[in-house]
Amino acid sequence: MDKEGVFIVIPAYNEEKMIGNTLRNLKKEGYKNIIVVDDGSADKTSEIAKKENVIVCRHILNRGLGGALGTGIKCALLYKPRIIVTFDADGQHHPKDIEKVAKPILEEGYDVVVGSRLMDKNEVKNMPIVKRIGNWGLNFITYLMGGYFTTDSQSGLRAFSYEAAKKIIGDLKSNRYEVSSEFIVLFKKHKLKFKEVPIKTI
Repeated sequence: MDKEGVFIVIPAYNEEKMIGNTLRNLKKEGYKNIIVVDDGSADKTSEIAKKENVIVCRHILNRGLGGALGTGIKCALLYKPRIIVTFDADGQHHPKDIEKVAKPILEEGYDVVVGSRLMDKNEVKNMPIVKRIGNWGLNFITYLMGGYFTTDSQSGLRAFSYEAAKKIIGDLKSNRYEVSSEFIVLFKKHKLKFKEVPIKTI
């Protein structure tokens, strides 16, 4: 897979303990186009990210996950990438799984892909039972809100084609954690070709 056309957006809030390691692991896999959105952190998240020579956007005040993702996607769109991938800062995703969410867009004509931590029974065991129940409930609520039915609507690992990201970012309103569900609703609203793929949980 050509990684030059992939831009990775990482929302980060007080992640000084993990952000450096997360960025180094991504670079080891050959990803050079990385955007970290420091969402008003009170620690050294920005400083550590800058030392890793990635693009850093910084909110003066904490806006929440949705606000950070919105800023990161808008920034990525300026570079006209083939794929935009959202990736959590805390190290829970494996960099190798980026190819799993990107390839259906590059090779199969999908517009958006979400990595599901709940499609593989072996991976489900890595998620605490309380979180599993919460996710299933949010999946159902997302469906009732008008989104696609998904196995893991709250996953932070997502891939968008350039055109899909342009359509979604114009409608994105959520600033907080409800953004994960809003993405799924917007996928359906814009009739985007959508797929889930199984990913690992670290």
